[in-house]
Amino acid sequence: MTRAPKLDMKDARRVIRAALAEDVGKGDITSAAVIPRDARFRGILRARQALVVAGLPVAREVFRIAAPRARFRAKIKDGALVAAGTVLAELDGPARGLLTGERTALNLLQLLSGIATSTRAYVGRIAGTGCTLLDTRKTVPGLRLLCKYATRCGGATNHRVGLFDGALIKDNHIAAAGGLGQAVARARKAGLRNIEVECDTLAQVREAIAAGVDRILLDNMDPAQLARAVALIAGRAETEASGGVNFDTVRAIAASGVDFVSVGRITQSAPAVDIGLDWR
Repeated sequence: MTRAPKLDMKDARRVIRAALAEDVGKGDITSAAVIPRDARFRGILRARQALVVAGLPVAREVFRIAAPRARFRAKIKDGALVAAGTVLAELDGPARGLLTGERTALNLLQLLSGIATSTRAYVGRIAGTGCTLLDTRKTVPGLRLLCKYATRCGGATNHRVGLFDGALIKDNHIAAAGGLGQAVARARKAGLRNIEVECDTLAQVREAIAAGVDRILLDNMDPAQLARAVALIAGRAETEASGGVNFDTVRAIAASGVDFVSVGRITQSAPAVDIGLDWR
């Protein structure tokens, strides 16, 4: 039995209401004109390709708002890998409301399932290396929590959600602070913990070790450079590889010995999957 990760429904409702307002505006003029007020619609949400499901509770909430008297019965749990043709949910209710919510529900379900499907492929690609796949902050603005929920459905681990919940000192921070050591010292003085520093060279890695950071982000290094960095760090800090990571390179990067590999593509470039709402 697939166990779905926890979804922040308060955040999901914020997104849904904004999306419905954008789509519906002053009203669904087509449905109001051509569909009798008392008409009923029975339909199914069906996967039209193999995919990892993410977002069924979001779709349910869209239809609950658009058609409060409708029934939505999920047949699959988020996080499940399904074959093309699988029925994901059944709907029954007022036709006007359900068709008004159709596009918003499908947009969100297709996007989130696309992210989960791409994530699952990357997780499978690095299986057996001992490396953990992380997501990044490269998400659709306003959809951060939903995108990160989808990566969890695909089997990834969330990196920091935003600038507020994790200290990551990057190259521009180092330049503005006057050096790596100075940046780390100031972060500690400010009371920050679990400090991560981005390093582009082995010289910077040595500085980061000397500064006693908790995790070192090895940026845009090839697998051979990563292996040398991991050997140099020798367990004194966690290691994360980032930059230049795609489906073709991720296996060799993960096999270099790093603890984590972060991939922006799973949220930034994942294609939406094909899911349809069909009359039944």
